[in-house]
Amino acid sequence: WAVKILPGEYYVTRYEEAVSTVLGSCVSACVRDPERGVGGMNHFMLPEDASLGPNDWLDPAVGLATRYGSYAMESLINDLLKLGAARERLEIKLFGGGKILSAMTDVGGRNIRFIHDYMALEGYRVAAEDLGGTSPRKVIYFPTSGRARLRKLRPVENRII
Repeated sequence: WAVKILPGEYYVTRYEEAVSTVLGSCVSACVRDPERGVGGMNHFMLPEDASLGPNDWLDPAVGLATRYGSYAMESLINDLLKLGAARERLEIKLFGGGKILSAMTDVGGRNIRFIHDYMALEGYRVAAEDLGGTSPRKVIYFPTSGRARLRKLRPVENRII
């Protein structure tokens, strides 16, 4: 079985279990420390709180909702550090950011720009990514091994919605 996370949630573990989510324009980061055997996944909906500046994830007093990328990343990484992970050993895989509905603004593109900017600013390296496109994705992540399974789902058509 797998722990299922929904938009705005994250999960960390040191046990042999799977974490899964389904993504459209949202982005998930799958993060682990291979030496400590701890890892987890988040699922954020928006790059940042529009009322905040672009680098406000540096201020812990703002953006405290995990539906925003800045806080979702900090929450996930900080909880892994509490379990003994080290920043310099983190392996990070990124998924999602699709343009699912053509009539909508490109939230997925904004999420992709955010996560790439965040990774560069924080000095993290991306181990693997599957970002963009028009298909929703189901991601199953195994934090202790670092293995990720990805299945592209059938694209949503605007006329159905």
